[in-house]
Amino acid sequence: MTTQRLMLLGITAIIAMSISFSTFQIFAKPKKGHWIGAWAASQTSAWKTVDWDEGFSQNGFENETIRMIVHPTASGKEVKIRLSNQFGEKAVTFGEVTISDTVVGAKAAAGSIKSLTFDHKESVTIPAGETAISDAIPFNVTDGSDLTISVYISGKSGPATWHNTASQKSYFADGNAASNINGIGFEHKADSWFYLSGVDVLTKSAKQPRTIVALGDSITDGHKSTLNANHRWTDFLDDRLDKQVKNQSFSVLNQGISGNRILTDSPTFGEKALDRLERDVFSQTGVTDVIFMEGINDIGHSNPYHVYDPELIIDGMTRIAKEAHEHGLRIYIGTLTPMNEYTDNPDYYTSKGENTRQAVNQWIRSQDVFDGVFDFDKAIRDPRNPDRLLPEYDSGDHLHPNDAGLKAMADSIDLSVFREPLGEDY
Repeated sequence: MTTQRLMLLGITAIIAMSISFSTFQIFAKPKKGHWIGAWAASQTSAWKTVDWDEGFSQNGFENETIRMIVHPTASGKEVKIRLSNQFGEKAVTFGEVTISDTVVGAKAAAGSIKSLTFDHKESVTIPAGETAISDAIPFNVTDGSDLTISVYISGKSGPATWHNTASQKSYFADGNAASNINGIGFEHKADSWFYLSGVDVLTKSAKQPRTIVALGDSITDGHKSTLNANHRWTDFLDDRLDKQVKNQSFSVLNQGISGNRILTDSPTFGEKALDRLERDVFSQTGVTDVIFMEGINDIGHSNPYHVYDPELIIDGMTRIAKEAHEHGLRIYIGTLTPMNEYTDNPDYYTSKGENTRQAVNQWIRSQDVFDGVFDFDKAIRDPRNPDRLLPEYDSGDHLHPNDAGLKAMADSIDLSVFREPLGEDY
């Protein structure tokens, strides 16, 4: 065999080995785990009436750090977050963003603080109307253990994109305190989250993940639940799923907005449910299921008008179910809970409105548009006065359930609909 031929064979072998190695790298099995949403909060525009929130949302921030506490419903070994400037009027620059374990209040766990980067840079500027996703970093997230996320805003933010009713305190400090451990300097507080719209994790388990998005209004949002206690009905549901369904891993994302409606936008109560499906439901990482509960505010709110025609509400619900199915999701619906004698708005309850609620609930219980029904109304109403909440489940305003009522809602959900793992298409 000639020297030239031997050289040619050698080169061919090297090329083959290179192709084989490249092919192995391309088709090698990915590391264990799945990226899923572990926490989320729907965003709205700043309130024009600053009296309600001490001006935080409308005035915005300048050379300030916002420290926010979130409660993940999934565990993971890597993490990334989403910051939203969806409703901002100008670009916002975040000079530093950190994540850490929570001790108490604004105190972070020593040694746990890590910086988050965006496209490998410590600072990120988010144009108005857009969202930024951080780079993934190794970080142990534990289902049910609070995380502290701090964002430093260097320039003037203008009116802030936010989630008003967090049922969780956030803290504010002058200057860059994103890496602060002891919480000193965080003197101001608000029951709201700002700019932070999501936390995703790479799961530790190889189990099939199931991410459930709860789309709703203040009752889903946990309004009137105990502050900082994580007693929304979605929190109680996640606990039940973790304890009772072992063949899958679950996450429950709360996308409730207090005052939200199906059919009508509001500068205070956010875009209507029909218009926020893509952002708040379909774009959530790993979403497989939806629990939908809205419509009571369409009936009760008089601005711009009460919706007393049940067919209008039913049509909106049907459109939401159709869109969810078009995205390959399973969607369940909750019945509308009692509203009689709501103390915060004397115009909210009327006999016409009650007739509408009953008609809508009758349709919900008998329809075949959704994949299942969760009868929240039956779970927390007073059997002797079915247009009222059971007193032991009443927060005191006769519309919003207390912690016990929210737990009763979660306990009423038939977990059998989640016991069977989804197919490979999910």
